[in-house]
Amino acid sequence: MSVSQELEQQAINTLRFLSADAVQTANSGHPGLPMGAAAMAYTLWTRHLRHNPKDASWPNRDRFVLSAGHGSMLLYALLHLTGHNMPLELIKNFRQWHSDTPGHPEYDPERGIETTSGPLGQGFGNAVGMAMAQAYLAARFNRPNFPLYDHYIYAIVSDGDLMEGVASEAASLAGHLKLGKLIYLYDDNYISIDGSTDLAYTEDRGARFEAYGWHVQHVADGNDVEAVDKAIQAAQADERPSIIMVHTTIGFGLPEKAGTAEAHGEPPGEETLAAAKEALGWPHEPWFHIPGDVLDLYREAVERGAEQQAAWQQLLADYAAAHPDLHAELQQALSGELPDGWDADLPVFEAGEKGMATRASSGKVLNAIAKQYPALIGGSADLHPSTKTFIDGAPDFQTESYNGRSIHFGVREHAMGAAVNGMNTYAGVRAFGATFLVFSDYMRPSVRLSALSPFNSIWVYTHDSIGLGEDGPTHQPIEQFASLRAMPNMHVIRPADANEVREAWRAAIARTDGPTCLVFTRQNVPTLDRSQYAPAEGLQQGAYVLADLGEGDPEIILMATGSEVQLIVEAGQQLAADGHSVRLVSFPCWELFEAQDRAYRDGVLPPAMGARLAVEAGVAQGWQRWVGDQGDVIALDRYGESAPGAEVLDKLGFNVDNVLAHARKLLDG
Repeated sequence: MSVSQELEQQAINTLRFLSADAVQTANSGHPGLPMGAAAMAYTLWTRHLRHNPKDASWPNRDRFVLSAGHGSMLLYALLHLTGHNMPLELIKNFRQWHSDTPGHPEYDPERGIETTSGPLGQGFGNAVGMAMAQAYLAARFNRPNFPLYDHYIYAIVSDGDLMEGVASEAASLAGHLKLGKLIYLYDDNYISIDGSTDLAYTEDRGARFEAYGWHVQHVADGNDVEAVDKAIQAAQADERPSIIMVHTTIGFGLPEKAGTAEAHGEPPGEETLAAAKEALGWPHEPWFHIPGDVLDLYREAVERGAEQQAAWQQLLADYAAAHPDLHAELQQALSGELPDGWDADLPVFEAGEKGMATRASSGKVLNAIAKQYPALIGGSADLHPSTKTFIDGAPDFQTESYNGRSIHFGVREHAMGAAVNGMNTYAGVRAFGATFLVFSDYMRPSVRLSALSPFNSIWVYTHDSIGLGEDGPTHQPIEQFASLRAMPNMHVIRPADANEVREAWRAAIARTDGPTCLVFTRQNVPTLDRSQYAPAEGLQQGAYVLADLGEGDPEIILMATGSEVQLIVEAGQQLAADGHSVRLVSFPCWELFEAQDRAYRDGVLPPAMGARLAVEAGVAQGWQRWVGDQGDVIALDRYGESAPGAEVLDKLGFNVDNVLAHARKLLDG
């Protein structure tokens, strides 16, 4: 359909003033990006973006990420105008309590919001992960004449996005992998909050992305719809990821504020907004005005999207006849349900004093799951040999083998976090990322967003304590347990032995309402004899009674996580031999324990029992809740030392004698 320039200009101005009216009504928000980037957004959404507003979860839809999430009203306006589940009432209630139009977009696939963006650079990295998921699914399921996955991943990115380190990491990875379905429109307006980008950001951005291996284009005028259109077409034809540097004017149309930092993050003011409407030929009243012919133009997306999805569904039906086994696997993956028998072959580990590092048993469990769960993919930040997260029997995920399941993220923890989150927005993929626990700090913003969104990301963290030894305090995590547990909706699981590792993976894979941190040792830990101690399945309740030792009701509760469980086991045995009754509690996951009913929690930790001792090789923060006012904690509120791991643990008090000393003090009252 041919569209007049006049109608196009009205459609672009509708985006501008829907956004500006919402910001001014809220007296809060960022009008600059929506007003400056409206023309390129219009071009993308009306000429290129494949989406069905009436089925926002269509698998082969194009993805759109507003990485510059402060410009959220641009996304909300686009969703409303094109017919997604974004009523005008929500836009009028922008940034208000329970409005579903928060100040920065939050993952809401039913409304067409593909990811949580806001902290700059996160959407950039998420979209790289989406492109990786698309490449994996295409390689696994596409067959000649059946391009089931051939969509694009588009994003609007800003100066702030490109300044953040996570974007640099992600761009480098995307260039290496030649993720040609990735197309970014860069809102290149030379303004940040402080003022001109010349204050701190003067490198040649185009040359930088060329060095990353990207296809780079420049559009001199961001209001030139035809130039933007041609650039998108050229990007689609290139096998490399693409960035289109679109020169725009922040706050376009706002008298005195356009092109200045004032346009970025403050309401325009009613007088300035009225003057902008006057200058661009827009009616002053009513606010939130949408011309009928403009709405008709945008709503063509409904019929167009339905036709595109119907054509894909017919392709899928033909695919089912030609490739029934692959079709069945795809339907299973898209359902979100775990395959039947996915955990049937998980290893059961024999008791042994030497045991093995929980990172090693994790590798065995991971590979047992991967054989039955083809959707499971992931990798590490250049640490596969250490984290034991390589999936055997499948190629690496590389340009020539997108069907690979082991991803080499390189030493890019933050990009790994953002990309794993992006992959987990895709039906048909379940992704994990791995590194040393201490380096969870490098990826904390992405981990936090996995909990907030929520995404079902799995974070595998090894080398979990001072027990890693000689690498010293720079690599020995101390505060990380508490830091991760502080995140709402995060499950942090630190298993005590190989069989608890099996149950930890089972819990992480089965979780559907948020992320899980699996925390493993470098050093060997004994595998408990489950004929003497409770089954490891107790991990599913977060904490469980390993054993009651001695005669009568327990006089003291010893509780611990991870490798420290062995210390309480040995100490409990000695106390029982001395005539005391002792309860041993393995406490691998606070969050799972909190989710149990009161009767179960009180059954494990009877409220009347004040003599409680917790042992964990990390800061004590948080343990007071479980030991109470009369209890005690053996913890580590200092940094470690460089020495053999067993010696460091012993010297810093993680030994049976110290546990006995603290326990006897509690028993003596």
